[in-house]
Amino acid sequence: MTNCTGKLFEFPVCKRRKVEAAFEGGAVTSDAGVLLLRQIDRRLGLTQAVARCLKDGRDPSKVIHTTQDLVRQRIFGLALGYEDLNDHLTLRDDPGFQTGVDRDRRLASSSTLCRWENQADREIFWSLHNLLVDQFIASQVQTPGKLVLDFDATDDPVHGKQEKRFFHGYYDSYCYLPLYVFCGDQPLVAYLRPANIDAAKHAGAMLSWLVRRLRRAWPEVEIIFRGDSGFCRHVLLSWCERHNIKYIVGLAKNSRLVKISEPILDQAAIQYEASHIKQRMFWDFQYGAASWKCQRRVILREEHTSKGSNPRFVVTNLEGSGQELYEKLYCARGEMENRIKEQQLCLFADRTSCHDWWANQFRLFMSTLAYMLLESLRRIGLQGTALAKARCDTIRIKFMKIGAVILRNTRRIRFLLSEGYPHQEQFALLYARLQPG
Repeated sequence: MTNCTGKLFEFPVCKRRKVEAAFEGGAVTSDAGVLLLRQIDRRLGLTQAVARCLKDGRDPSKVIHTTQDLVRQRIFGLALGYEDLNDHLTLRDDPGFQTGVDRDRRLASSSTLCRWENQADREIFWSLHNLLVDQFIASQVQTPGKLVLDFDATDDPVHGKQEKRFFHGYYDSYCYLPLYVFCGDQPLVAYLRPANIDAAKHAGAMLSWLVRRLRRAWPEVEIIFRGDSGFCRHVLLSWCERHNIKYIVGLAKNSRLVKISEPILDQAAIQYEASHIKQRMFWDFQYGAASWKCQRRVILREEHTSKGSNPRFVVTNLEGSGQELYEKLYCARGEMENRIKEQQLCLFADRTSCHDWWANQFRLFMSTLAYMLLESLRRIGLQGTALAKARCDTIRIKFMKIGAVILRNTRRIRFLLSEGYPHQEQFALLYARLQPG
């Protein structure tokens, strides 16, 4: 019969050997990969820069946990998969996590982290956005010739009575409507917004600010604004035209567009009926919506299948083949949606459960910064490997969740990693590539 004394647990025998378990292993962590987070953070100087952006109104003589300690604890926790502040009730005592945060004693409690989050305000909002752009600029080894800025909005469902939460008919839930801007895989904007607004609300202000910042660093760079039909607004397009910004934006289907496109739609239908093979056609034409003050180039992509006609429209001021612009440039914006999913599913960007608005905006920033650490680890450490495009949760499982015994004394902290760890070669490669440049 199993002995349930709480000190020794007996399990069925294995090959005539007793199987026993006891909580007597000493200092052990399951998150030894936090050392890689610590290494990439030191290379980027990320948490140090974040700490400089944050105000600390505490009495210095009574401070136990510095602002940088709190930043590291929160961001590293998210990167390791701990979404809730309550997780830190036990995580604060993990010796491996303490080492990652550069501490050798108990870390901050969940209540301390909660009070810290609720100090966020508008000034921090702009300081951290400037930091995101600074990090992006510093990451470019060479002066870029072209930058594509992807704008997108998504829903962030809420389940309480948070400030500025509203019901959104399209998403059929109470939610926020955050605005994201990415350039490639790197985030530039993570702006929490209420849901009772147009999807393009404040996108023009963000685009103007980003253009100023990026052209200050690279005056000759070509900037392309890319978004879905939610961002097809005359004020945005005309601003781009006045400031020499290229754009390629989705255009919602309407009866007038369909009427203009009838010759191509009819041709595709006739050819499908004759061959029963999917027809795919492209056509350019000039179009001016009632709210526009000029006509603009519109690209039609028509597909006709057994399910009927499926036209798509984009408006652009770029030159070149309509088919190439649609297939190679516009459709590539789908990658940004994957980056948003990474933040929401893997790094808990939708964990906006604070009551106060600015605290929830701060949580969105913390998720974005945790994503930046893992994205930088992927971009710098895994480039050219089979995991160069791995999702953040895959990176976490393979390189963060490593069992280790920790030996800690006055001279040394030693992590005895599991001998059975299956990715030792990739870990060694990451270690080598993440050394300070």
